[in-house]
Amino acid sequence: MRGVRLNRPALVVLGTSTFCYVTAETLPVGLLPQISAGLNVTEAQVGLLLTSYAVVAGLSTIPLTALTMRLPRHKLLAATVAIFVVSQVAAALAPTFLILVLSRLICALAHGVFWSVIGPITARLAPPGQVGRATSLVFVGNSLAIVLGVPLGTALGQWLGWRLSIGLMAVAGAICLVALIALLPPMQPLPRDRAASLGRQLRDAVLILRNSRVTGLCVITVLLVVGHFAAYTYIAPLVRRDAGLDGAALSALLLGYGAVGLVGNYVVGRFVDRRPGPFVVGLTAVTAVSMALLAPVLGPVGTIAAVLIWGGAFNAIPVFLGSAALRVAPASRDAASAVYVVAFQIGIGSGSFAGERFVSAGHLGSLPVLGAVFVLVACLLVVLWRGVFPNRISADDHRETEAAAAAH
Repeated sequence: MRGVRLNRPALVVLGTSTFCYVTAETLPVGLLPQISAGLNVTEAQVGLLLTSYAVVAGLSTIPLTALTMRLPRHKLLAATVAIFVVSQVAAALAPTFLILVLSRLICALAHGVFWSVIGPITARLAPPGQVGRATSLVFVGNSLAIVLGVPLGTALGQWLGWRLSIGLMAVAGAICLVALIALLPPMQPLPRDRAASLGRQLRDAVLILRNSRVTGLCVITVLLVVGHFAAYTYIAPLVRRDAGLDGAALSALLLGYGAVGLVGNYVVGRFVDRRPGPFVVGLTAVTAVSMALLAPVLGPVGTIAAVLIWGGAFNAIPVFLGSAALRVAPASRDAASAVYVVAFQIGIGSGSFAGERFVSAGHLGSLPVLGAVFVLVACLLVVLWRGVFPNRISADDHRETEAAAAAH
């Protein structure tokens, strides 16, 4: 039986790994002009790097999660990071846009498995009543990816080229891989997962949607992420239009966007285990309003203020979503996490695709309104779909899950 203290070294490694994955997935947001010029494609086409990545990750998550359910959790997580490293090396060396897309799709195949296991692993590293706190610590990596990953990648892309930015992600991933092997304790799959056939695993992953709270979480996640990524994917041309920011100024704004997100993540982290629902309502409402404010051309000051508020509010939300995925079905965390990952990737893919369609049609200025509408609908569903954000799983649920994990 685990002690009452959080396994902080292992949680730090998990958080660092999330930093790498989130940075790699969203890095094209900050490198749109450089990749476009370097590979002779349009900025709208570069935006489709996010769409294709999300589609493959979304389609492959459930079958690959089911296929790997019998593998030791710690080894599986390390394998996904190893695949990440290989894919980033291939992307950095890609001679054509097609090769760049294909290398990212290799990473996308591992992406869904990575996110479907990292939540349950985090929960098993935390004592009863501290799952939210542990999740918050891991999700600091998500916020740091926005604070440091995309802005620094953007800056490096301008100074040293986009290929080096991606190459550095391969180096960071290799360091994470070594740290995971050294620090993550052995974690065997649950006995019921080892005993179940692949067909049973697939059915369980789909049937988990019969749980109305899991379904509600997925619907809310899709709407929220569609709204966010419809606008965020093209934040570079948006702020260039509204505030005339480009180059170093754009990097500085993205750094500020992520920095306030990191502060927001830290501030709300202590509340994830206490009344998360009201906090999600408040954060989504603020996100919707701040995005809508970007529809008119506000000028430099107004645009910067709206972007920073947007970053602070939205980037504090994923920790609540990730914790909810572990709480709404404590006896089936892997399955619940897998469908949540699919929902998130559907949101990214649909949002970035919608953004590409609007930009290609010459409606860049409409993206903030489109995004705000989706986020507002998600906010209303958080209010109406009760039970999606429970305060915490019970100690009994935690003990039952841990006892099952230990019985190997």
